[in-house]
Amino acid sequence: MPNFAIAAIGIHMSTMNISLPDHLKSFVDEQVAGRGYGTSSEYIRELIRRDQDRLVLRGLLVAGASSVQSDPADGRYFGELRDRVRGRHSK
Repeated sequence: MPNFAIAAIGIHMSTMNISLPDHLKSFVDEQVAGRGYGTSSEYIRELIRRDQDRLVLRGLLVAGASSVQSDPADGRYFGELRDRVRGRHSK
């Protein structure tokens, strides 16, 4: 996102310096050049956002796996769900 757009929506940006070995810096530079990022900062921000999304998804999966098991989502379940959505209550 261009700096003028960030200022317009009021997002405060802080600076962080990161040291990378040459091979990782080269990799980042290649990703920026080849995937349409304007700067290495944009690329790193995207990686961080994806990691945040991954952690949220992992939390949801863990919560789902540890929740109480319900009735199976079989053909009958989906048929009843379709009927409820269409306004035909089968119960």
